[in-house]
Amino acid sequence: MKRIKHDILYTLALLIIATILAFSFFHFVKNNSANIALIYILALILIARYTTGYLYGIFSSLFCVIFINWFFTIPYFEVNFTLSGYPITFFCMLIITITISAMTTRLKKQDAMIAERERELNEAEKERIRANLLRAISHDLRTPLTSIIGSSASYIENESDLTPDEKTNLVTTINEDAHWLLNMVENLLSVTRIQDDGSKVIKEIEVVEEVVAEAIARLKKRIPDASIQVQAPENILMIPMDPLLIEQVIINLLENALVHSHSTRPIELNITEEPTTVTFHIIDYGTGIDETTIPDIFKGQYKNSLTSDTHRGMGIGLSICATIVQAHNGTITACNHEHGAEFSFSLPKEDTIS
Repeated sequence: MKRIKHDILYTLALLIIATILAFSFFHFVKNNSANIALIYILALILIARYTTGYLYGIFSSLFCVIFINWFFTIPYFEVNFTLSGYPITFFCMLIITITISAMTTRLKKQDAMIAERERELNEAEKERIRANLLRAISHDLRTPLTSIIGSSASYIENESDLTPDEKTNLVTTINEDAHWLLNMVENLLSVTRIQDDGSKVIKEIEVVEEVVAEAIARLKKRIPDASIQVQAPENILMIPMDPLLIEQVIINLLENALVHSHSTRPIELNITEEPTTVTFHIIDYGTGIDETTIPDIFKGQYKNSLTSDTHRGMGIGLSICATIVQAHNGTITACNHEHGAEFSFSLPKEDTIS
């Protein structure tokens, strides 16, 4: 019903506008109904293109032919279809309308098929992300939970026999694993935000340095002794982003470098500016990445060979980073350098349609 009302109002509006233009044109150039017919033909094309079915176009064709005959051809205010060539005019208008209606009907069906295909692809991508997350979670959550249960059980069962240092070590282990689980929940919530918005994010212009500073501050609450060196251009960089999501990406990459790389030097976070993008480089000086895992490193697939530190897998965090960056129309890469590994992601300076 809503679509029918729209089509009726759209048809009437175009016919009224065409009629106003026709009277204006006729006022200045009399006895030239051919040009007036062109105005109505344009209206017919638009009606056929943006309404559903053939009815509105055929009705409009009949209206236009009668209206032109009544008001703009001699004798005025009289319908006379015996005028030379007038049946041909009516026939041509009708053919144009039916042809345009048929073409637009096919186009609308094709648009609907394309939209359905895109919807299916989006759903398939969401299912892929869910599957990867579940696969990564099956390992990544089990390890810290087992550690928390074991440490707490040891503390409860052997409290009287434990030394103060042993108690402190057990509580410290529980605290570290609990913080890691909290970070995991934040990651999952980040992905949920993207999926709830149809794989799109709401972006606003943000100052890059402020987002980086907030991410490092959040990370140092979890890892107080984290050593991070930041280098950025002197000019103020402002790009469209969801700051909370990009902070999560920076935190994940920095934490991976701090925890997994066994870096012998402070982690570097270098920000570089290109003509159309801004790139964030997270560089460590540690053991590097197994070359065989690099092609799949952002797919959320846990690999024991990713790093010698298998206490906590990197798979889910990197998969979430890739999901967030891709939702920002950016790119993310990983590679080794001579003394360690480098993760980098680039964000466009101007907002683009996903």
